[in-house]
Amino acid sequence: MGPHVHAAPGILWFPTTLVLALFLTELVYLRGWLRLRSPSVRAIPAWRVISFSIGLFLIWIAVGSPLAALDEQMLTVHMIQHLLLMTFAAPLILLGLPVAPFLQGLPHQFAQAVACPVFRWPRVQSLGRMLVRPAFSWLAATAVLVGWHIPAIFTLALQSGTWHLFEQATFLVAGLLFWWPVVQPWPNVRAEPRWSILLYLFLATLPCDILSAFLVFSERVAYPVYLSVSRQSDLSVLTDQQCAGALMWTCITIVYLVPAAILSMRLLAPRDSRADLTQSEFLRIMTPHIDSKRVQVL
Repeated sequence: MGPHVHAAPGILWFPTTLVLALFLTELVYLRGWLRLRSPSVRAIPAWRVISFSIGLFLIWIAVGSPLAALDEQMLTVHMIQHLLLMTFAAPLILLGLPVAPFLQGLPHQFAQAVACPVFRWPRVQSLGRMLVRPAFSWLAATAVLVGWHIPAIFTLALQSGTWHLFEQATFLVAGLLFWWPVVQPWPNVRAEPRWSILLYLFLATLPCDILSAFLVFSERVAYPVYLSVSRQSDLSVLTDQQCAGALMWTCITIVYLVPAAILSMRLLAPRDSRADLTQSEFLRIMTPHIDSKRVQVL
């Protein structure tokens, strides 16, 4: 059995570190959310807090739970990890509108001396605008998805704890980038949904469909590394591969259909000017953390 993120020497500490990191992230978010609950603003509703918390929990399930230890034995489990990080955890985290609570939840001196100056830096803002453009987000997500499923790269990640962690991190980051144009969390300009996002979601299904179809209908094992490991499942390697492809195909189709349906209904419904937290309200409540005259949105 090849080395794995949970078994490789020197990386046994990772699940504990992950739990601590996720707990600290949740703590900062909740602190900021509570401070944003002011009579002068429309606070971020509780359902968004729940969404953010579930997103963090799914990260733990994918990377730090006992389930993660089985991905070196079954491609289906490996696929579940990728789906949890890229398709489920990422949009749930963005639905929590994390930027505002994080800036408010950080210690005042750190936010004033480090976070806000970085946030206001023109190069950072330009980079942010470029990263969340639909074209770049689509390309980044597609490159990560296709790249890590190339057999040689897949084997490298499966046999190296360090590369495995990097793989999981890139899936989460690519997921956040992909879902940003769809969710449009602050500091995006709160524009009305565009029909182009529906095309964006449709085009995103194409590389997933091609990859999943290859895994389902292929008559050979795509990743021979699974032939050389001990397995606790009665499924053959080829059947396991077909299950992984079918799982990906089904999940992507359903998950992408949900935001497409919601966006379609919003486009067809009368315009609603209400928002959870407007840009001007956020800048006002963040004072003195942020100089509202100098902050620009992405």
